[in-house]
Amino acid sequence: MDGGAAGGGREVTLLTREGCGGCDQAWARLDLVCKEFGITASAVDVDAAAAERPELRAEFGDRLPVVLLDGREHSYWEVDVERLRADLAG
Repeated sequence: MDGGAAGGGREVTLLTREGCGGCDQAWARLDLVCKEFGITASAVDVDAAAAERPELRAEFGDRLPVVLLDGREHSYWEVDVERLRADLAG
């Protein structure tokens, strides 16, 4: 998973944790959709980031993977591809 910054004026982040098979699948889908819009998604491991951002693990840790769009929860457990496309287009 890439940790790059988002482009196109939108920020798309996948919250993950190491060893999460669903997270790997979600990243593949998310990356494809973001590339359609010229956006580079980023990934944050909630466990690795816990020292600096404990609120991420506390809020989202039981629902991973979680997609954040512009810092707000967009979907969890799976990437809602059609909704994400619509939101990025709008």
